[in-house]
Amino acid sequence: MARIDYDEDDVEQGDSPGPRWPRLLSTAILAVIGLGLGFLIPYSLYLNHEVGQRFDQLRWQLPTRVYGRPLELAPGVAMDAGTLEVELRAAGYHAGDGVRPGTYLHDDANWKISSRGFNDVDGAVAPRMAQLTLGRGRVAKLEATGGKNAPPRLRLDPARIATLYGQKQEERRLVQLDEVPELLVTGLQAVEDRDFASHHGIDLSGIVRAAWINMRSGEARQGASTLTQQLARSGLLGIGREQTYTRKFNEIIYALLMEARYDKRLILEAYFNQVYMGQRGAQAIHGMAAASEFWFGRDLADLSTEQIALLIGIVRGPSYYDPRRNPERATQRRNFVLDRMLESTLIDAAEHARAQEAPLGISTDPGRTSANRFPAYVDLVRRQLARDYSSEALAGAGLSVMTAMAPSAQAYAEGAVIKTLKGLEGKNRPALQAGVVVTDVEHGDVLAVVGSGTPAQPGFNRAVEAQRPVGSLLKPFVYLLALASPQQWSLASWVDDSPVTVILGNGKRWTPGNSDGRSHGTVRLIDALARSYNQATVRVGMQVAPARIAELVHTLAGITAEPNPALILGSLDQSPYAMAQLYQFLASGGEIQPLHSVRGVLDTEGKALNRYDDRPDAAQEGDMVFARLVTIALQRAVTAGTGRQLVADGLGHLNAAGKTGTSNDGRDSWFAGYTGDHLAVVWVGNDQNEATGLFGATGGMRVWSNLFKLLPSAPLKVGDEGIDWQWVSGSNVSDASCPGASRFAFANGYAPAYMPCRPALPEMPAEAAPSAGESGSRGGWREWFGFGSGRRNDSQDTGTEPQDSP
Repeated sequence: MARIDYDEDDVEQGDSPGPRWPRLLSTAILAVIGLGLGFLIPYSLYLNHEVGQRFDQLRWQLPTRVYGRPLELAPGVAMDAGTLEVELRAAGYHAGDGVRPGTYLHDDANWKISSRGFNDVDGAVAPRMAQLTLGRGRVAKLEATGGKNAPPRLRLDPARIATLYGQKQEERRLVQLDEVPELLVTGLQAVEDRDFASHHGIDLSGIVRAAWINMRSGEARQGASTLTQQLARSGLLGIGREQTYTRKFNEIIYALLMEARYDKRLILEAYFNQVYMGQRGAQAIHGMAAASEFWFGRDLADLSTEQIALLIGIVRGPSYYDPRRNPERATQRRNFVLDRMLESTLIDAAEHARAQEAPLGISTDPGRTSANRFPAYVDLVRRQLARDYSSEALAGAGLSVMTAMAPSAQAYAEGAVIKTLKGLEGKNRPALQAGVVVTDVEHGDVLAVVGSGTPAQPGFNRAVEAQRPVGSLLKPFVYLLALASPQQWSLASWVDDSPVTVILGNGKRWTPGNSDGRSHGTVRLIDALARSYNQATVRVGMQVAPARIAELVHTLAGITAEPNPALILGSLDQSPYAMAQLYQFLASGGEIQPLHSVRGVLDTEGKALNRYDDRPDAAQEGDMVFARLVTIALQRAVTAGTGRQLVADGLGHLNAAGKTGTSNDGRDSWFAGYTGDHLAVVWVGNDQNEATGLFGATGGMRVWSNLFKLLPSAPLKVGDEGIDWQWVSGSNVSDASCPGASRFAFANGYAPAYMPCRPALPEMPAEAAPSAGESGSRGGWREWFGFGSGRRNDSQDTGTEPQDSP
């Protein structure tokens, strides 16, 4: 301001010093400035404090993510092309060159896969490339990179199966600026904030330029807000539709303060992790990494030029440019961004032309960012974590929960339930429901859980919570106790299946019968179990004692049961999960393996906080031998007993062992079966406890069959350790050439005495006569076990499945 001098003579002569308004104006301006500073300085200090708090919070507001198990590929692993592709797609892999991480290339049998690095409970897993060949239902050959001493296997990063949010339903995946593709960084600035590197939070020249562009185009094509202002608006002020002067003023102050406090890289990194990019129901998608998964099903590093351009375009208005709802509008916006990239020489003309002709490439299923695609499985995860983590401690804590879920097993189990129940609709049946649990027989990992007939819908988890009569599913454990006394019982022992009466503790008489209403005379013990004869089982069970049965199921699965005679025939209400825990003992070859769905929990840095994948001790010798003997009997149940339809379904190559179960009036249909890799327990019934008209073989076993028609699994092989195979005729070991001789497995040292063939043998029961080819070599499961000779009985087995109820 120019200084004004006054002439003293003029004053003394009484002349006026000139107009007074400049002095008044300057005084007023100073007063306004003083008042403004008096307000602005403390207000700015307040906002500065808010900026510090809220900006720091942007770095820890992360959901807890739940992952499946890493797929491990190695020579000999059961696998087919369809299942491998299911696994890859579930984990976010896509068809490509097989060189870039997260891509695969294949023909029918030959695959080239490039894995991504990830953190697991046992540490960091480096990315690798592998070439593998599939053949005969397994990995025939695998060559993986990684150095001279690298193991010939490939571990693929797991699929995300659920997200546990905190109070805010915000999906976000943090990335460092170095992890963001360079074209996305430079392209975003070219479109949204050309002078980002030089301005101090607001860009006056940008405001003028945007106004000119918008006026010339006749539409709002370019915004005037800087990236820093956008970050302030969405990250610090929160997303809001109201456009008030106060909000805009705060946004400007926030932007100036952020630029003063933080460097450009940190601001840009925060922007890429915070920017709002879409909505899935109540779930908000924040950050470019989460947006890449949500819109394309890919990681940021895998995006093409046109996909990067679309992400930049969506920033302007995620709802308005939603490519699923408004593909034409999204295409126009993407092409505008591509034009700006060309103008800024970020891409050349050839790439520009190619990208503009390319489709949007939007994923049809944004499932990878879904909150919970597998409610029954995640319910089990929550239950198993409850002892160490409250729901509040898990939600929004940024942890990684590493589970045992196999996406292919889960998908096939869900498909089997839906297909089977649909095929059983009508026929005067009530609405059917189902529960399924699939486990790994080697480690006790829970691979899949289905809790209802509509698997994707949350609600009552029948796999874990339903308590239903198990029927004959308990019979193998009655025979397990009998075979544990090898001096008294063997698979070749004769058992009486005539009518039986048991006097109960209250003096009442209990007379259970076979479901076909017939008695079958004297039968081999293996046949009594394979054909699920109630009368024979009660005789065996009363000799081993119900109290011992109750003690056994409690030891193996923590099941509490009343030690009454009806327990012998499965008078016990349990869930599919509890029965899976019980059958795990048999499927594992005699190991007591606690089932677990959670393998471990990792912190935000990828380090293990807790591990739950401890391996059980090896089976004791006696447990191993007697579990094998029961397994041999249950294999017989599949080839020639109540589960023989599985062979007709084309599953004979699995050598599976299994047991059907049916409760009174067909209210509950069960099947528990296992192969060399997997155990699956299935229940089918209805919530109103109404009769379904189903047996175990026509309900639960149909689900099992439809599951294993798709799920790659190794055949079940019963080892010979502790087992002595002998030819038996009548009640003694004999020669294979003896009339009616059949081959049986005994615990070592407990085979009966040898007796040479007698000139004549009693006629065998008609229903027990061996079929053609019922002989075999040592240990070969395909050779059907014969029944040997015994008393004549004129009744014939109708082949109908017993209801297996007390």
